[in-house]
Amino acid sequence: MNELVSRIADKVGIAPDVAEKAVGMMLGFLQREAEDGPVAKMIEAIPGAMELVAMHNGEGEGKGLLGGLMSAIGGGGIMGLGQQLMAQGLGMGEITALAKETIAAAREYAGDEVVDNVVASVPGLSQFV
Repeated sequence: MNELVSRIADKVGIAPDVAEKAVGMMLGFLQREAEDGPVAKMIEAIPGAMELVAMHNGEGEGKGLLGGLMSAIGGGGIMGLGQQLMAQGLGMGEITALAKETIAAAREYAGDEVVDNVVASVPGLSQFV
């Protein structure tokens, strides 16, 4: 996974440790929010993605109790992810670039059809990728 994280860090212009955490958070979000079948295929196809999700699935990363409360009152979803990524020091431009690069890499590994199904199953995601 280091190759993917390095690639995304370079393209987005962020530190590799921030990229690792952000990609893990993004993939974890997709795992929770997207249609189960396609997202499982996508995450399994990306080398190291399952480990990133396990390491950075949101617990202790701005999710926890606050994230649970935000989801309960409607602050979850794509906007909740954006808030979590901003809490890691990313701006909107970086978040958009991160989303585009992560989805581009997912397409390389899992194919367009699988990734299109994932994106279509998450309300609001298509505007960022």
